[in-house]
Formats: sequence, structure tokens, C-alpha cells
Amino acid sequence: MHSAVILIEFGAIILGLGLLGRLAGRLHFSPIPLYLLAGLAFGHGGLLPLPASEEFVAIGAEIGVILLLLMLGLEYTASDLVSNLKTQYPAGLVDFTLNALPGAVAALLLGWGPVATVVLAGVTWISSSGVIAKVLGDLGRVGNRETPVILSILVLEDLAMAVYLPIITALVAGVSLAAGSVTLAIALAVAGAVLFIAVRYGRVISRFVSSDDPEKLLLVVLGLTLLVAGIAQQLQVSAAVGAFLVGIALSGEVAEGAHTLLSPLRDLFAAVFFVFFGLHTDPASIPPVLLPALALAVVTACTKIATGYWAAKRAGVGVKGRWRAGGTLVARGEFSIVIAGLAVTAGIEPSLGPLATAYVLVLVVIGPLTARYTEPLAAYLTQRRTPATPPQAEAVTVPAPKESTETVEGQGTAGLSG
Repeated sequence: MHSAVILIEFGAIILGLGLLGRLAGRLHFSPIPLYLLAGLAFGHGGLLPLPASEEFVAIGAEIGVILLLLMLGLEYTASDLVSNLKTQYPAGLVDFTLNALPGAVAALLLGWGPVATVVLAGVTWISSSGVIAKVLGDLGRVGNRETPVILSILVLEDLAMAVYLPIITALVAGVSLAAGSVTLAIALAVAGAVLFIAVRYGRVISRFVSSDDPEKLLLVVLGLTLLVAGIAQQLQVSAAVGAFLVGIALSGEVAEGAHTLLSPLRDLFAAVFFVFFGLHTDPASIPPVLLPALALAVVTACTKIATGYWAAKRAGVGVKGRWRAGGTLVARGEFSIVIAGLAVTAGIEPSLGPLATAYVLVLVVIGPLTARYTEPLAAYLTQRRTPATPPQAEAVTVPAPKESTETVEGQGTAGLSG
């Protein structure tokens, strides 16, 4: 009986997502905000809670994030990744400075302690790889010139999480410096090992995975991705980083075939991920912290746009691409929730959970909108500020005096004075 309820609830969710996707397609914008609102409606405190399928949806949400990052990795080679990281690391520093600082300042203004300050700084710093990957696909921008810049910043953030998450875990748990250092060393070693294997032995992995049978190719690629992502997460490294590096390691015909086979699965589980985010948000917890969350969202949306604009300009991207890069980076999501969840579980600050939830919800809803409309809005405002070119003064015909109707060539009006 329980399994029948799960099938009914999950089937209703998938059907609803399909209808919302159709509506978004007719309105020509990303369906992500509608997916999130659907999650709010069917989650804790919503209009019609669906508790039976919650665990099943949670697993599907994790697979969704992994597949989103895998598909992004398939678009680029290992050499692209290394060269982008070498050239874009200053953008990572700018990203950290501009976007972590507002969160830290907000925590201090609210009177929170040092641990909560570090946590909120991480919440405002990290963009959502899952949301941004979905938006890039929806808007058809994967091949744009600014997209490698966006991906470089996302990868730098994800790799930084390999350092940041163990530190936060140690802080909220109150463990000793030695134990925290061991956890951090393990995380860094795992991330470095996965990156080294992806860059150095990518061709070997591609040959191992390659198959002319689509069924076998799908099973091997999906199984390898989930295996690497799970091992990475178990060792305190982001599962998203592991999935992305698997995609980087695959190349050639294998990457093309895997992309074709996995695209429908990515779309399905990515939609489930955004619904899951909404399911775990109690609408009643949002109003009390909505104003500070909105203020923080406005500030950090602007700082993310500035980050993307600066990074794209540094990479030689045109003005339109710079605005698109900045607008695309605005969304926050899975990492911000994970970071806040660590502090909430440890009981660090009671208001931190609702504030982080409201903040992320605001930015994950407007993120797809800023990705689409930042560039045309900037172009419109630029045109408004640029003064119009004054029209050339029309030639005024001065009638000649009656006593002399002759004109002297070259004199113009001067010849009229005599």
C-alpha cells in the first residue's frame, strides 16, 4: 500500500512538472521558478503536503545535481579546464571577496557569533551549479564565449568547497584543530587525485567506457559517475565536483554519445531537484526574515553581477557577454542550503536556517530571470543614459536685399552686409 502511495505522489509530481514546463515554454522563460513554487505548495506547511514520497524525491534530487554537473563537464576537455583555472583564479578571489563579505557583515549586524558569521559568508558566496547548469541549457548558451568564464568560477567555487566544508564541519562540531586538519587534508587529497586522474588519464577512461551499444554506454557512464560522486562525498568532497570531473575525463565520441543518452535523464532529475528544494521549505518560516533576506539578496545579486562582468571583461568577452555572465551567476542553491544546514543541525543560531532558506529561495527564483534579462536591461539603460545626437541645423535661407539680388560665390552671408 505504501508503495502505491509513493507511485501516486511521485507520478503526480512528474505530471505537474511536465505541465509547468509547457507553461514556461509558452511564456519563453526558465521553468525553475515554477518548479520551486510547486515544491513549496506540496512541501511542509504547503497546500497539499506529500510526505510519503519525500525520501524517494530526495535521492532523485541528489542524482539531478550530479547529472547537471556531469553534462556540463562533457562539454569541455581536461585541457580546457586546466587552462581556464590557470587564467581565471583571480576571478575566484574577486568572487570570494565581493560575495562572502556581505554575508559576514550581515551576520555581525544581526549580532551573531563568529561561527554563524563564517557560515552566512559561505551561504552568500557560493552560486548554485545546479541552477546555473539548467539555465545555461534552457537559454541555449552552453556554446557562448562567456560560458567558460562562468564554468571556471563555478568550478573554483566547488573546489573551494573541498576546503570550506571540512572547516565549517569542524567549527560547528567544536572539534580540535588536529582533527579538523586531518579532515581538511583528506578532502584536499581526494579532490587533487580526482582532478589529476581526469586530466592525465582521460583518454584511457574514455576507451574503457566506450561502447557501440547505447545501453551499455549509458549504464557504464551513469554507474561510473554515481560511484565517483558518492566516493567524493563520502570523503568530504562535493559530489558535484566528482561528477563534473568525470564529464571532463570523457571526450570524443564517448562524450557525444553520453550527452545524447543522458539528456532526458538530466532533465527529469534536475526538475526533481528543484521541487525537493521547495518541499523542504516551510512557507510559514519565510515572512519573519523576508526583509533582511531581500536586502541581502539585492546586495549579493549586484556583487555577483559585478563578479561575472569583471571576469568576462578580463577574458576579453564583449560587453553583452559580460552582462550575461554576471546575470547567470546570481542564483544560489544547493551548497548554500548544505552550509546553513550544518549550522542549524548543530544549533548555532536559531534564525540562521529561516534566513538562509528565504535568501536562497529569493535568489534561486530570480536567478533565471537575471540570467535572461540582465543584458537587455543593461543595454536599455545604457541607451537611456547616452544623450541623443542633436539633429543638424537646417540651412536657413536669408532673403537677399531688394536692392541687390546678386550673390557673390564664397561670401555667404558676409556678402549681404555691403
